[in-house]
Amino acid sequence: MIVSWNWLTQYVRLDMPVEKLTDRLALTGLNHESTDLVGDDFAIDLEVTSNRPDCLGHLGIAREISVLYNKTLVTPDPWPKTSGVDVGQITSVALEEETLCPRFTARVITGVKVAESPFWLRRRLETIGVRPISNVVDVTNYVMFECGQPLHAYDLDRLAGKRLVVRRAQKGETFKAINNKVYELTPDMLAIADAERPVGLAGVMGGLDTEIGLHSTNVLIEAARFDSMSIRKTARALGLHSPASYRFERPLDPERTEWASRRCAELILEIAGGTLHPGFIDVGSASLERTPVTLRYAQIRRILGIEIPRERVLEILRDLGLECLESSEDSSTHRAPSWRSDLEREIDLIEEVARIHGYEHIPENRAVPLASSPRAKRERVETEIRQALTACGFDEAVTLSLVSEELSPPIQESPALSPIRVDHSSRKKENALRQSLVPSLLAARRHNEAHGNPDTELFEIAGVYLPISGKPLPEEPTRLALVSGRDFFGLKGVVEALLGRLHADQELTIRPATLSPFTPGRSAELLLQGKHFGYIGEVDRKQLDAWELRGATSAAELEFNLLQDLADLVPAHRSLPSFPAVTRDLSLVLSLSTPWGDLAGAVKDAAGPTLESVTYLDSFSGGNLPAGMQSLHFGMRFRHPERTLTGDEVEQAVRSVVDTCAGRFQATLRS
Repeated sequence: MIVSWNWLTQYVRLDMPVEKLTDRLALTGLNHESTDLVGDDFAIDLEVTSNRPDCLGHLGIAREISVLYNKTLVTPDPWPKTSGVDVGQITSVALEEETLCPRFTARVITGVKVAESPFWLRRRLETIGVRPISNVVDVTNYVMFECGQPLHAYDLDRLAGKRLVVRRAQKGETFKAINNKVYELTPDMLAIADAERPVGLAGVMGGLDTEIGLHSTNVLIEAARFDSMSIRKTARALGLHSPASYRFERPLDPERTEWASRRCAELILEIAGGTLHPGFIDVGSASLERTPVTLRYAQIRRILGIEIPRERVLEILRDLGLECLESSEDSSTHRAPSWRSDLEREIDLIEEVARIHGYEHIPENRAVPLASSPRAKRERVETEIRQALTACGFDEAVTLSLVSEELSPPIQESPALSPIRVDHSSRKKENALRQSLVPSLLAARRHNEAHGNPDTELFEIAGVYLPISGKPLPEEPTRLALVSGRDFFGLKGVVEALLGRLHADQELTIRPATLSPFTPGRSAELLLQGKHFGYIGEVDRKQLDAWELRGATSAAELEFNLLQDLADLVPAHRSLPSFPAVTRDLSLVLSLSTPWGDLAGAVKDAAGPTLESVTYLDSFSGGNLPAGMQSLHFGMRFRHPERTLTGDEVEQAVRSVVDTCAGRFQATLRS
């Protein structure tokens, strides 16, 4: 928001250096961006946060200055003279969408003379970077930058039926804006129409066909309130932004609408002449109910750590425009002014008192009461994951949830639903919500490769968005994804190490699965205690070429919530084994189609309770083995918790394993 120093002096006396004023404003929340000398004036650029739309006009900034420096605020009180027939005999307004337009007002001035604006008006607009157009149009801009309420002036004689209709746009309806571009509208957009076609895009931009020109003589002045979300969606969908839409995207002062209309009419009469007709059209709701807020003085001391006298607190709130409804020694109840819709809670009033009193008055060494609280399990699990994966050589990545179409598909066996798209995204290409983290990590790995870092190992903990058929909102699970230059077994080892760190490695099952981004035969579904845990695999060479990745890459995507549920962050003590283990290796010849996971399960079932672990060692096919067969070599470790196992006990367990595998998989011992 750029404000003019000379313009501000119309409302409040400025007898301080501009540097001190901008520093003081910055300390109260209006950050100072720059100050430029424009002729005999200063153009001061202030950053206005989204919760302070009241400061999107010179009057709002002047009000802040008056409170900070205890000065009188002078607000114009426009009451222009009227004559002629009542406005209701000249025009009418039909409000068909009160939810999107809570209030709409209209005034009519006839007999104006459109010409160049006087020097003072042009100078003020030029100082803040606005190009003067004509006296009538310049007045609407002037009032908007004065009080923050946008207005629009129509050439009344170019309105079909000399009336306005506030309605939703019709499907396929087009609108030619004052920037000379044609836009196709949709039914979720609010249009200002005459009897035949749209003549304005509500809260965004006026139409070319009814704009004020040099030959215009009769003017209809619009001042309205619009639903901020509707304006934001429309402006983003069309890529059409304006100073008016910027203000309408924020909650405006509901009681400033009619004032701005009067102020605009007064200035037009002053510099363009004409006749203002009595009355004004006012449809919709005039104001909003404001809920009282109670402030406990003890809370100021507790939160700020300093004591502010009760009289000073009441003075600050009064100067800010809050109405004191009730007051006692311990508390007071206030109603916020119409221009401060952001003051809804006690903490909001405490913040106002603190910033006006001055944050610099709070000593750095003043103790503020704090209470420690234990970290949630999610935070502790995330910390363990980060430490474990960092120890394995991985770096954490943070990628965007909005991605391009090629980055949106999930990793799954069945066909995926189309991703949810965000049509009003400010990013033209990345407007789909991701269903997997892996494509984004692959893109990050490609970027690293292109910049001379080919060995990047990445992981990310974040949410994905899975469409649900027939429902408007998606499921939003949290996932843990990894991409690595290691092969399938190397990445599988990382996952097993992670599970071991979280003490959640019991009953991890690996089941072969055919997944689109992975090489056939080198991908699998992971099950943890019988529940779906995720997918792991080596990325197919065609996919790597499509991603322009040179090195071999593996990826995994895991269900974070299951990992969190099964994580044991305080494991019970277990004594070290007191008796030696006995190991045995077996090589079985069986079908290539037999998964290792199924064989390992059969071994565990058959070996009995003394089997401590079963480990895959290697496999072989070809050579002197029959076609379609493999030799699968694995190791077993046996141990009894209370005594040393005998050789006969171990041999009996091994024979049971061989017999069970022969029965289930037609496996034979390799000679």
